[in-house]
Amino acid sequence: MTDVFYPHDFLPTPTRRSGYGLKPVSPLIRTTMTSGRSRLRRKYISTPTIANVVWIFRKEEQAQLFEAWYRDSIIDGSAWFMMRLRTPIGVDFYKCRFVDIYDGPVLVPVNSWQFTANVELWERPLVSDGWGLYPEFIIGSELIDIALNKEWPKG
Repeated sequence: MTDVFYPHDFLPTPTRRSGYGLKPVSPLIRTTMTSGRSRLRRKYISTPTIANVVWIFRKEEQAQLFEAWYRDSIIDGSAWFMMRLRTPIGVDFYKCRFVDIYDGPVLVPVNSWQFTANVELWERPLVSDGWGLYPEFIIGSELIDIALNKEWPKG
């Protein structure tokens, strides 16, 4: 099956206003021992993350398209799709699925329509495996990016 994409050419990306956030599903399992202490261990390597997203559509046609896309392209929210989102590792495409149907449309000031939803990301948006062992590279990544892409000699 080919990937379904959120129609970014026609609709805005979810806003980064109040309420936008990410909540990872815990990959841990806790077992209480008879001594009263607990044993904690990782149960899964790949776990989803829930994103609380908000869309503001400034035109009625955008709200119409969003609801039609939800119904027709992702089968009332049951299918996975690719959508561009902002996370701590930057703006990128993430594999998403609605947790349940969206809330809205709600008429908000300036004659806009607001929709809110919880969207499940296939995986937690993290830097690649192993980079946590090199904190100086993560913290200095902006300088490294500038050096490689702007200052590095071409050719």
